Amino acid sequence: MKLSFLYGIKYPGLFEHEKKASGNFCKQIRHSQNFCRIKFQVKPTGTMSKKIYSTIIGTGSYLPTQKIHNNDFLRHEFYQPDGKTYDKGAEHIIKKFEEIAEIEERRHVTDDLVTSDISFYAARDALESSGVDKESLDYIIVAHNFGDLRAENRRSDFVPSLAARVKHRLEIKNPKAIAYDISFGCPGWLQGLIQANYYLKSGEAKRALVIGAETLSRVSDPHDRDSLLYADGAGAVIVEAAVSRKPVGILSHAARSDAFEYAYMLRMGPSYNPGYAGNELFLKMNGHKLYEYALNTVPKVIKESLGKINILPGDITKILIHQANGKMDSAILKRLFKLYGQNNIPPHIMPMIISRFGNSSVATLPTLLDMLFKGKLENHTLKKGDISVLVSVGAGMNVNSVVYKMP
Repeated sequence: MKLSFLYGIKYPGLFEHEKKASGNFCKQIRHSQNFCRIKFQVKPTGTMSKKIYSTIIGTGSYLPTQKIHNNDFLRHEFYQPDGKTYDKGAEHIIKKFEEIAEIEERRHVTDDLVTSDISFYAARDALESSGVDKESLDYIIVAHNFGDLRAENRRSDFVPSLAARVKHRLEIKNPKAIAYDISFGCPGWLQGLIQANYYLKSGEAKRALVIGAETLSRVSDPHDRDSLLYADGAGAVIVEAAVSRKPVGILSHAARSDAFEYAYMLRMGPSYNPGYAGNELFLKMNGHKLYEYALNTVPKVIKESLGKINILPGDITKILIHQANGKMDSAILKRLFKLYGQNNIPPHIMPMIISRFGNSSVATLPTLLDMLFKGKLENHTLKKGDISVLVSVGAGMNVNSVVYKMP
């Protein structure tokens, strides 16, 4: 914080003079035509050295009730992108998938629910967790990529925004609680958190609700083996501005978008089954190239976010990576430590829930964070002063990383 006082003094002939005064003041006299300006600068001391930080005061999530096991896909006939069937049957494909992705089951929403519904459930949970008045929210940000997709009509419904629907369901009357959506691939929720951090640090906002929700089961091609990855879910956090002398909460972030070369690595397309009767569009990916991109890019973005505040991997308690693929996440972690010339990775540094809940896109990180904060993960806790990193990668291609210190 800096206080400046400007005085105009008629003092012809003096071009510039600078004199240091005792204490925390300096005087600068500069000539401007026939006037001099004396500028008193009060250097920050005591309470004036405090800064605004964004801290998480509440978390919530919604896990759909339908458990879909890998064996439930045994009846599926899988096709390659060229429309040909695989040489091996579904049982072999599923076995290989489980070895690589480390997913045994995932959650799907029931037919009566859409993305805005589960967003509301997660938001309500976060509000209850925080104990704050819902009318005190300045922003409601919902990250998703497909809008509301109904079981009987899987066309994306974006109007009104999902954030507006959530605000309506929460019965928030405050017109200054600004509600909007963000579409940024799987890193959408984390990007929403980065945006909320900007609002809070500006001093213009005090609290924000950031939600990540998706129903990927509604855009999954039943004839594409990648459909085994996809899950549904929702997670939410409430962040609040906190004034502190010491850094706390969100310490730094980094992000990048590589659309020039990789814009269509994830995209929408028809079923791989040439005989499929419907005209729906399904989520498609180039899995091999995406894997390579993630390994080459994600560790660098994490390192960038750590470098901004001179943090090393040894200072980190937990690294929360978007739950996309178990093998890929482990490889990203190894590549990160290798960037610092380290081969020994601390045990229990990377909590994983993908084996039970699959890849729910924007919902994986806030769901994982909710379970971590509420002590629902074995061998994983966070205490005051612990530093964690949240990172995600997805369609765009987009990557982002946030460094967070427990208050």
